[in-house]
Amino acid sequence: MRVLVQRCENACVSVDYSIVGKIDRGLVLFVGFTEGDNLDTISYLVRKIIHLRIFPDDQGIMNLSILEYGGCVLSVSQFTLYADCKKGNRPSYIQSLKSDEAQVLYQAFNEELQKYVMVETGEFGSDMNVSFTNVGPTTIWLER
Repeated sequence: MRVLVQRCENACVSVDYSIVGKIDRGLVLFVGFTEGDNLDTISYLVRKIIHLRIFPDDQGIMNLSILEYGGCVLSVSQFTLYADCKKGNRPSYIQSLKSDEAQVLYQAFNEELQKYVMVETGEFGSDMNVSFTNVGPTTIWLER
C-alpha cells in the first residue's frame, strides 16, 4: 500500500464537472494498493497518517498531527502510484491491485480513517479532476 500525503489549505475532487469531495484545511491522500495489502496494512498506515506531525504549532514549527491541529482528509484512489516505468515510456500498472479488490480495501481504508477525522473521497475508478493548494509544500510518501 502506498499513500502520498500532502498538507493542504483546501482541496476538491470532481467527476464530470461535479464536485464529489471537498475540504478546507487538512490532508490530501492519494492511495494505491498492491498484492498482499490487507486490513493490517490499512491499520498501520492510518495510524501513521493521523499521527504525522506536519502541521504548525504556535511557533510555526511542524509539530502537530491532524488530530491536534484539526482539519479533514480528502482521500483519492490512485492506482498509478504503482506505475512501473522501467521498460520504455509507457508505464505498466501490473503491480496495482485489481480494481474490485482495491475498491474493497479503499473503502476499508476510508472507514478506518473516518474513526479519527472527517473524510471526503473521490469516486473510485472514475476519471477525476483533483485541485488543491499544497501548504509548505509538505509532501510525504508512506508505504508498507
